[in-house]
Amino acid sequence: MTLEKRENPPSRGTILGIGGSPRKGGNSDTLLCQILHAAQIGGARTEQVRLPDLQFQPCVGCEACRKNSRCPRFSDDMTDLYPKIIEAKGLVLACPVHNYNITAWMKAFIDRLYCLYNFNDQRPRGWSSKLAGQGRKAVIAAVAEQEDKKDMGFALEAMRMPLEALGYEIVGELPVLRIFEAGRVAEVPEVMAEARRLGALLARETI
Repeated sequence: MTLEKRENPPSRGTILGIGGSPRKGGNSDTLLCQILHAAQIGGARTEQVRLPDLQFQPCVGCEACRKNSRCPRFSDDMTDLYPKIIEAKGLVLACPVHNYNITAWMKAFIDRLYCLYNFNDQRPRGWSSKLAGQGRKAVIAAVAEQEDKKDMGFALEAMRMPLEALGYEIVGELPVLRIFEAGRVAEVPEVMAEARRLGALLARETI
């Protein structure tokens, strides 16, 4: 699929949830489901994607997408995911903390969004996002076993900064600490309530 210099506006009330945890049914999946369910109640149309269930390669920095605004290096499940990203006005990223950062699956996903930028030949290199200026909104969530937020390392920043560069407004962040056992987060009422609040907020912001 060829991506034009500026994509068509996203569809209102559409939210795409991206999960970066290799543990199916774990805490990140639970949070993502709760956020998306609340968004559905709020009137949004949602879809959930688990990155470890997909077959896709990480970006290799070949720069070929600078020439034709697509990733010609790989024909994999990311190819089918690009149109969903472009269509959705809302985006949710949920990921556990691995070694002070996001998981390898989430990092590979974010790196493969490189083809959604425009570049020019000025020095220093000028760039813009094909998704900018379209009112896109996002929520990010990260789960860690540790007790201190500093031990989450760069996980939230690793999701927030690339999305902001692409033109998303981050309307909410959900850092969750002291949780490890799979699905245990569902037993923490205040965290579930915040996930529902963020889902409802994202629905309002995208409809």
